[in-house]
Amino acid sequence: MELLQHPQQILAWYVDAGVDEAIGEAPLDRFALAGQAQASRAAQAEALLKAAETERAAQPFKAPDARDARGRDGGRESGRESTPTLAPPLAPVRAVEGGVSDEQIKSAVALAAAAKSVDELSAALQGFDGCPLKKSAMNLVFGAGNSAAKVVLIGDVPGADEDRQGAPFVGPGGQLLDKMLASIGLDRAQVYVANTVFWRPPGNRTPHASEVAVCLPFVERLIELIDPAVLVTLGGPATHALLAQQGNVAKLVGRWFTFETSRMSHPIAATALHHPDSLIKTPAYKRQAWQNLLAIRQKLNELGL
Repeated sequence: MELLQHPQQILAWYVDAGVDEAIGEAPLDRFALAGQAQASRAAQAEALLKAAETERAAQPFKAPDARDARGRDGGRESGRESTPTLAPPLAPVRAVEGGVSDEQIKSAVALAAAAKSVDELSAALQGFDGCPLKKSAMNLVFGAGNSAAKVVLIGDVPGADEDRQGAPFVGPGGQLLDKMLASIGLDRAQVYVANTVFWRPPGNRTPHASEVAVCLPFVERLIELIDPAVLVTLGGPATHALLAQQGNVAKLVGRWFTFETSRMSHPIAATALHHPDSLIKTPAYKRQAWQNLLAIRQKLNELGL
């Protein structure tokens, strides 16, 4: 017996299942595509790196000269025609996928290091143009909460609600995060929340590695300035970027690691947790997430917090 459903019912089922756009009739294996894209990016980065090293090694040595290589006196010196000297090619500025260069990443490192407070760091990001995502986003989504918090939670990227309001975790995932925090006796006034990327990628796409890299100095500086007792990474991208742990996040959540930068006087306890958006899409993760939350509460109790 064939059961016929109204198209509206079918569309409602798709929405509940997490389908948010229709592209074509044929299904796509997005896991395979993501793996291929990651391998392609790694190969491109390695090729660019080798090419830059080869070009630098081939540059001729030029003795120091008080004059510019192009001759500021128009090519004449003491009334005689000077022998033209070819200037060595400039060291290449390596651009990686996402439109971010090494120079922009160096600028991010310098700006982040110069910030002496969370407010100064936010102001530095407002004036920073080194991340291409800034051009397409509506607002900077910096961070929110207690700047003296003992718990810092870092997610991956802002969503549409966050982009509109300029604040992290204000959509459905943020509402679930509030309930998760409340379940272990915490609220937004006691913690600080932010993301590894400060601008929403267009179409909610996964950010390129270079876009994460250019934001990472600011994220690390934010953690340094707050100096929490516990760092919680929400989801795979944040865990991979901050804790240098690869693999499926389902195998990383609940484990304890340490986070430390060269400017920190001591390491801090760090753990991974499923991102609230993932818990909404995959409720089966909630049981594991609850166990992880209890472990965080236990760690805070051990630290007297």
